[in-house]
Amino acid sequence: MRLYKVVLNIFIVGLFVTQSTTIAFAQSKFEIAGYVKDATNGETLIGATIRAISSKRVTQTNTYGYFSIALNSNEDSLAVSYIGFQTTYYKINTNKKSNIAIELKPLQISSKEIVITGEKSNKQITSTTMSIAEISGEKLKNLPVILGEQDVLKAITLLPGIKSGGEAGTGFYVRGGGPDQNLILMDEAVVYNPSHLFGFLSVFNSDAVKNIEIIKGGMPANYGGRLSSILNVTMREGNNQKTQFSGGVGLISSRFTVEGPILKGKSSYLISGRRTYIDVIAKPFVPENVKGNSYYFYDLNVKTNLVLDEKNRLFFSGYFGRDVLNFQSPRNKDVFFNFGWGNNTATLRWNHLFNKQLFLNTSLIYNRYDLFNDFTFGNNGFNVKSGVEDINLKMDFNWFGLNNHSIKFGYNYTFHKFQPGILSGSIGTTNLSQAINPQYAHEFAAYLADEWKISQRIALNLGLRAVAFNLVGPYDQKAYDPDTGLPTGQVKTYQSSESIAFYPVLEPRASINYLINEVSSVKASFTQTYQFLHLATTSGAQFPIDLWVPSSKKIKPQLAYQYAIGYYRNFLNDVVETSIEAYYKPMFNQIEFKPGAQLFFNQNLENEMVFGNGLSYGVEFLVRKNSGRLNGWVGYTWSRSTRQFDQLNQGQVYFYRYDRTHDMSLTLSYQLNKKWTANFVFVFGTGNAVTLPSGRYAYRFGYNITENKPELVFIDVYDKINSYRLPAYHRADVSFTYIRKKTEKWESSWNFSIYNVYNRANPYFVYFFPDVELGEVKAYMVYLFPILPSVQWNFKF
Repeated sequence: MRLYKVVLNIFIVGLFVTQSTTIAFAQSKFEIAGYVKDATNGETLIGATIRAISSKRVTQTNTYGYFSIALNSNEDSLAVSYIGFQTTYYKINTNKKSNIAIELKPLQISSKEIVITGEKSNKQITSTTMSIAEISGEKLKNLPVILGEQDVLKAITLLPGIKSGGEAGTGFYVRGGGPDQNLILMDEAVVYNPSHLFGFLSVFNSDAVKNIEIIKGGMPANYGGRLSSILNVTMREGNNQKTQFSGGVGLISSRFTVEGPILKGKSSYLISGRRTYIDVIAKPFVPENVKGNSYYFYDLNVKTNLVLDEKNRLFFSGYFGRDVLNFQSPRNKDVFFNFGWGNNTATLRWNHLFNKQLFLNTSLIYNRYDLFNDFTFGNNGFNVKSGVEDINLKMDFNWFGLNNHSIKFGYNYTFHKFQPGILSGSIGTTNLSQAINPQYAHEFAAYLADEWKISQRIALNLGLRAVAFNLVGPYDQKAYDPDTGLPTGQVKTYQSSESIAFYPVLEPRASINYLINEVSSVKASFTQTYQFLHLATTSGAQFPIDLWVPSSKKIKPQLAYQYAIGYYRNFLNDVVETSIEAYYKPMFNQIEFKPGAQLFFNQNLENEMVFGNGLSYGVEFLVRKNSGRLNGWVGYTWSRSTRQFDQLNQGQVYFYRYDRTHDMSLTLSYQLNKKWTANFVFVFGTGNAVTLPSGRYAYRFGYNITENKPELVFIDVYDKINSYRLPAYHRADVSFTYIRKKTEKWESSWNFSIYNVYNRANPYFVYFFPDVELGEVKAYMVYLFPILPSVQWNFKF
């Protein structure tokens, strides 16, 4: 009952806020509110800084570019800044009652002298947020890439505390967490599998990306559902000033985007597509016996928005992506295999302003991830399907009605449907039809958060999130023998909407900022999070065949507490930002699988699981320069991440597979002249922890008379989990961007990139092979990518 009281109280607070939004402190005479936009295309700018010149009050635009700031009567102007744009000063008109629109112009490079400036902001010093980083879509395009493809997930692994899953993989691990402990959002829609090409590329088309935000700790109360991080990818809205075409041609894929106004200045659209074409280009040249084999992927992003009036805006965005692998046996044309997977998302959002002090966003969201396999051999064949599907309704309020307070509250409901597997087909005259029972769940959440500036030096952010997860019928729960894993024949039937497992929880959040002086501060945060959805995988990376499963009576929700403290210091008039953060994160109800577990099409999947705890702690350093000819960052992380399961490793603590003691990255961008930009990336990391056999013995003896040699069957003996380390991972990448032509009507540029400049042989995995003659077993490392040049042509008109 306590949870329902919390939700009721949040609702009452929300009702009070909507009825009393005119309250303000006496010293604040009026409010200025509006939007900050890019002057060239009308796109709203996320996180732009608005500073009152006289009172030095500061605020930032929200996800939709909206801001509201309380001012004194003697205020005369605002300073508005954003990375990569000229700072604009806005003259305040106290008689203006409507919302304002402030347009920022992009920075220009002088033809005679290179003078580049950017946002000189002390936002990291004054705000209560910590463990948060952002990368703009434009910055993303300047990073060196593999095979000519810019990638969101590779870019964030260059930040401290975020580790890559391996050579060229898109999996990422945040502060000791697993790949399923990251909530990945695309315009608020959950992306369950963010990978193309079996993990080498992500589903995010850089031409459609507006902003990337990664939250590693101090998670705000409006987010939940995962233990480790939130990756929030915001898509571009489209140019509402003029029709524009852009795209790029790379080594493995091409992109094309069209955008423009529906009603100039009021509405716009964006359509962006990407597809690989190796299958099309190579088809005329491959031998006839393998022409049935192919692989390709494609993405389609669409977005449109409409300004109904000064107080109402509508947004619609959608994504559709697929990977398709076809295989036809060269020996038997009747044997054909088709394997595909992909994500679909659709987001409908309504922004409403009750007044300058109260902003509401209502979202209706649909997302689906599905996997399909078709097997054909002669007249026989069958197909297998699985997936997960969500429908989400959420309301998020921003209230600026109290001076020195910024209050957020909202409500969220999600309906989950899990489809572990459906098998259909025929073999001869026998029809196949089998399905693992689908599962259904309701997830409710309500939150309240207040960012309170107590004094000139102290700011506090307090939040509470109340969540209820309910696994419901219809469902037929079969009973299995705990020792043999075989069904007992007993079945318990749950009717539609009947509760199977119910978990009501509270998630408190808190962070505090103490301003030492104008250029330095100390922050601390506490975050408690629960996770009700879990990824069934035996690998470290996330693959298409991995399944998402809900919490149940046996599978308890994962739980994590994260404590963090940090020191922040700006130098050279806020041009250089530095920070050091320490964190400590115990995790409970972690999930692993028994050795040899069968995950796919297994009705008794829960019996394959074992449950334990985890611990992660570390220190992160970051030095970042956002402006000038030379900009970039250097990051370093020292960390430890361990796991403990009673049924694994004899109950002893062992290193998590992606524990990495040292992790360092250097990212630099240098403007050589008006046409050329050079970019450099260097990464270094301790080798992954791996489990290798400690010995081997012969299981069966025999002798091959024909070949005159012994026949042996070897059995590997394993001792401890993850007790070995692969060699350290390191590489350097460089790229050069050449702007061939840039006018108001046409822009053309080339990107030349070299991945792994010094040809480092980084191990992908290790295998063993016995040398019978020498009587020893040798280990061999498999390396994936040598030095790899690429080129890409980009255009815009």
